[in-house]
Amino acid sequence: MSKTKLLGNDRKEKLEQQKKAAKKANKKVRKSPARFLKDIISELKKVTWPSAKELVKYAGAVLAFILVIAIIVGLMDFGLTSLFDWVLKK
Repeated sequence: MSKTKLLGNDRKEKLEQQKKAAKKANKKVRKSPARFLKDIISELKKVTWPSAKELVKYAGAVLAFILVIAIIVGLMDFGLTSLFDWVLKK
């Protein structure tokens, strides 16, 4: 089977038709606010919520990570400040 190559205006028209078809296919139908809220509630029911023990464990891990990063950034700040002070005094 041979392929035909579209040139000039024919190609532009075909591309425009493809774009319009794609735009029409991707167009979303608006939902009412009530339906939107029902969908949110439906999705939240599917969520697996952590137990209290897991929540404390995860919160502790997050706080420990933040503390470590804060210490690293603080040490880098102190070191760079000291370096700049030493360079500028000379």
